Amino acid sequence: KYFQASAILTSILHMLMKYSNITTAEKVFKQIQMKNLIHYGAMINGYNINNQPEKCLNLFKELKEKNLEITEPILIMVCHACSQVGLLNICQTIFNQIPSHLLNSPRLQNALIDMWGKVGYADKAFKIFESIEKRDVMTYTSMINAFGLNGMVYEATDLYKRMPIHIQDEITHICVLNACSHSGLVDQAYAIFNNIQVKTEKIITTMVDCFSRMFMFDEAQQLIDNFELSHPPCLVMYMALLSGARNHRNLTLSKKVYQRMNCLFPDNKQALISASILLSNIYSSIGEDQQAKEVRLNRLNEIGKNRIIGITWTEHNGEIVRFKAHDRSHPQSKEIYDEIARISTELMKNGHEYDSRWITREINDDENIESILCGHSEKLALAFNFIQKPIPDIIQLTKNLRICGDCHSAVKSIAKLRQRSILIRDTNRFHYFDKNGQCSCQDHF
Repeated sequence: KYFQASAILTSILHMLMKYSNITTAEKVFKQIQMKNLIHYGAMINGYNINNQPEKCLNLFKELKEKNLEITEPILIMVCHACSQVGLLNICQTIFNQIPSHLLNSPRLQNALIDMWGKVGYADKAFKIFESIEKRDVMTYTSMINAFGLNGMVYEATDLYKRMPIHIQDEITHICVLNACSHSGLVDQAYAIFNNIQVKTEKIITTMVDCFSRMFMFDEAQQLIDNFELSHPPCLVMYMALLSGARNHRNLTLSKKVYQRMNCLFPDNKQALISASILLSNIYSSIGEDQQAKEVRLNRLNEIGKNRIIGITWTEHNGEIVRFKAHDRSHPQSKEIYDEIARISTELMKNGHEYDSRWITREINDDENIESILCGHSEKLALAFNFIQKPIPDIIQLTKNLRICGDCHSAVKSIAKLRQRSILIRDTNRFHYFDKNGQCSCQDHF
């Protein structure tokens, strides 16, 4: 009887989800005979914080089937899940289920701005933004971020300038700097940066990243040096610098930054494995494969395989379809990999060369550069769409990591060869690949 007390059960669910014990939370939830809205809310929130949006949306569907009342907090959490998967049809279905009396809720409106921005419809987000009379920092920041994700950098900076200065915060500054950074407008970013009164560590890191993306390494290093005059070194700044050096194939700078990171952050094992992968990629890109292998093996053997797995979401018949890198769990796996082989043949016939710089692990005996890169989750999701009948006119994917350079180059060619518009959202922005083989990011990613 004590265990069945609703408040106790809800607290248990929150605790289990907080510590990512999802399996046990699901078992407890399943055993609750009289589930109420609070229990569902605890699970939906738990799935959100553990980055499992599909389960969150499935549970919302179950909640609806039980005719439980839809409340503002539940809808805000569901909108967040929609933002994660970033697929138009899924978001539109959820939006259509929102009771009209809740559409004027400021908190929900902010969540909807974020959702529409992350699904690639900044115009829908802006329509909601304009309808809000009393805009707070979240309203402005969500809209600035929506513009930035969709490559609308001038709209983002214009709104930032029109935003009341007294409500701007750290996240607002970072969003507008990122918008400039991911569109290659470094001068615009630096002008905004110089006008920020309180430059926090995260704001400076964002500017370091912006300089590094444009290969302005002296300027990036100067910011780091100035920061370290009065602060301890910041790991993320060095990762941004190293990433830029990798993209520039600057081996000398990469080795220097990597060695510096090993001296400054010897106990941060996860960061060092990421750094070693970047360094090994540079060795591979200039043909020093043995050096690349040694760097990878030394660090991987020391630390292990604790890396984030690439995941891509797409949609089919109103359902979310999820792919992991080298995934063979889908019922249509054979057809998917057959399509991958056809796509790969087309790509190579038209001049595509698979880029080993984007391989982040050791190559096994039964693998080669092509097979590893063709196993990336976004390529699998793309192939899945091409085996559908009919093939979607616009193919939409969402990735949990930054799209790799090889996939970006391949998708540009695929869009042109297959005459399909392809929309991919990664962690940085949207990439609109048109039928002419061009991307909206203009290769600033």
